Amino acid sequence: MLVTGGTGTLGTLVTRRLLDTGHRVRIMTRNQMKADDLKKRGASIVKGDLRDVESLEFALRGASTVISATHSMLGKGDAALEIVDDEGIRSLIDAAKRAGVGHFIFVSVFGAALDHPIDFWQTKARVERYLRDSGLDYTIIRPTAFMEMHAYELIGKFVEKGKRVVMFGSGKNPRNFVATGDVAKMIVAATDDPGMRGETVEIGGPENLSSNQVAEIFGRISGKKAKVTHLPIAVGRAASVAAQRVHPGVSRVIKSAILSETADQSFDSSELVSRYPIKLTRLEEWAKAKA
Repeated sequence: MLVTGGTGTLGTLVTRRLLDTGHRVRIMTRNQMKADDLKKRGASIVKGDLRDVESLEFALRGASTVISATHSMLGKGDAALEIVDDEGIRSLIDAAKRAGVGHFIFVSVFGAALDHPIDFWQTKARVERYLRDSGLDYTIIRPTAFMEMHAYELIGKFVEKGKRVVMFGSGKNPRNFVATGDVAKMIVAATDDPGMRGETVEIGGPENLSSNQVAEIFGRISGKKAKVTHLPIAVGRAASVAAQRVHPGVSRVIKSAILSETADQSFDSSELVSRYPIKLTRLEEWAKAKA
């Protein structure tokens, strides 16, 4: 099978799990040096680019399954969202169909919708629809916010280092965080379970936490009191407008931070765990394991 985005955090975890369970895995990457560790573990590496149709056709030769774990939320220039996540993934779907791929697994995002206020979610929804209409057998995985990024990189890391955390709004709105490892388990399950074909699976963590609660968790584990500054939502909106001119990806991240404080970002995991045998990771468990 072929994994795109295989050198990212999610792609790496998926590849390791697939190799551990005896699957033959090919990683498509623009930078083959980043895949050295996976190559040592048994993955084959092929140079490819979602923006290069010929490289896609070469990478897909003989692949029975494609796992698309690529995203460019922070990208700009020739790695911009509309080029990679939109045009690039649709080119991959087209090439997979021509290559006779039997199953296409697409990692989308929780809440993807054509009328979403942020273009990242709109793009994922458009690609979902394109995949459904392609005629390929598919599984769509929609994770909530990854703990590694949205809980740790944006909040927890600052608490651990004794630095100030900046939040837009009160920090009281509950939202959901999922461990990347849990998402990887679901993707690997989808490669082996024919019953998951044609399904759109939403996956999140077992709890909904506010940003303030996230800061408190990392404070307890690190033994450092969280220092938090709350900025008005209006300041965040102004910052996103200013960033748009320089770096659309940064603007997008600011918008998503504002959304997390102004809209319902919670997830009920009860249906997920009743359908699939997966133990979801709590943030405090993840943070203690990391520490």
